[in-house]
Amino acid sequence: MKQLSLKRKKSLIGISFLSPWIVGFLVFTAFPLVYSLYLSFQKVKITPNGILTEYIKFENYAYAFTVDAEFTQILLKFVRELVISTPIIIVFSLIIALLLNQPIRMKGFFRTVFFLPVIIASGPVITDLMEQDVTSIPSIENYAIFETFLANSDGIWNTILLYLMNNLIIILWYSGVQILIFLAALQKTDRQIYEAAKIDGASNWECFWKVTLPTLFPMIIVNLIYTIVTYSVFALNPVVEHIQSNMFELSTGYGYASALSWVYFLVITALLAVSVGIMAVRGNKKYR
Repeated sequence: MKQLSLKRKKSLIGISFLSPWIVGFLVFTAFPLVYSLYLSFQKVKITPNGILTEYIKFENYAYAFTVDAEFTQILLKFVRELVISTPIIIVFSLIIALLLNQPIRMKGFFRTVFFLPVIIASGPVITDLMEQDVTSIPSIENYAIFETFLANSDGIWNTILLYLMNNLIIILWYSGVQILIFLAALQKTDRQIYEAAKIDGASNWECFWKVTLPTLFPMIIVNLIYTIVTYSVFALNPVVEHIQSNMFELSTGYGYASALSWVYFLVITALLAVSVGIMAVRGNKKYR
């Protein structure tokens, strides 16, 4: 019997470790994904004898954009919130990571405080917070400083500021993982680079723009992807709730819900592609 080479043995060991994940992905992710695509072109009826399907071509997709006006409104509102929230979360996470990277006391405690919401965050917890109206700062729009700012700014800035005030706690809730990613990248940065920049006369502000930001740029793209994906799959997302509600409607059912899911998936994929593409192009031009 021919003896296996060391390289073949290592390959078999690696495959054996990966096999549970591969089987789980094929059974619990790939198959449901393909099956949902199949159902999106069907009219699905659940009967005592099983699931009955009727091929209706693109009628489910046409219904989503021509009849179900609520879905279009909810989707556009979500996209607007995502476009506003993602940069805020990234910038806030970067600022907190820069502060936590400073030589201050009790850094471990502060890191735990900012990461704790990630551990305890769940649908019921967020729902309870929203019902108690503690996810925003009460009546902050009536403060004199904000009234002055709103009166002297354009409509788009008013929209962003009001959204930030009404969803401040939710935005902070999403920032824990991003802070840790930025903090890990900052701690791996060679301090000698900053020392060399200081010797050349660079200020702290110039060090941030010329050393820190280019170093963190790959992590900014990682956090951008993570934020968009996390925000889009959140349990209290109105788009997800609308899809779930249509699953059990007699007039729509699983077929229409599957079509909505694929429309939502394509929208999120397009947002990811555009966001990462813009960041990559800007990064290549600025930091090459």
